[in-house]
This record gives sequence, C-alpha cells and structure tokens, in this order.
Amino acid sequence: MSADYSVSGLTCGSCAGRVSSAIGALDGVNDVQIALVPGGTSTVSVTSSQPISQASVRDAVEKAGYQLTTA
Repeated sequence: MSADYSVSGLTCGSCAGRVSSAIGALDGVNDVQIALVPGGTSTVSVTSSQPISQASVRDAVEKAGYQLTTA
C-alpha cells in the first residue's frame, strides 16, 4: 500500500530525515520517500504492508516538529 502526504516546514535534508525517521518508525511502514521543496510544501510518499491511518502519520510528523497539510 502507498499513500502521499503534504508536509510543510521542511527546509533541508536534515528536516526530511527527521520526518522520514518518525514515519518510518510506525508499525507496517516499509519505505518513506520525500520530494523536498525547501520552504514550501513537500510530498511524503509512504509505502506500507498494512493501512496506516492519517492520524498516525500526522502525529509522527508533528512529533518531528512539522505539519501535515491537507492536499
């Protein structure tokens, strides 16, 4: 399964790494890819072996210090 999310506030590779690590720690997540748009809205693609709730992704992103936006 895969899903794309929009995340604001990412400005560099380090920011993307924090978000990737936070989402990657969720149960069932196999891969996280981020199309970084510094200072804009980045796209986070999550591949998982089971459905991952948007609320879980939102919590992980917020704990990393960023904001999930509505597409």
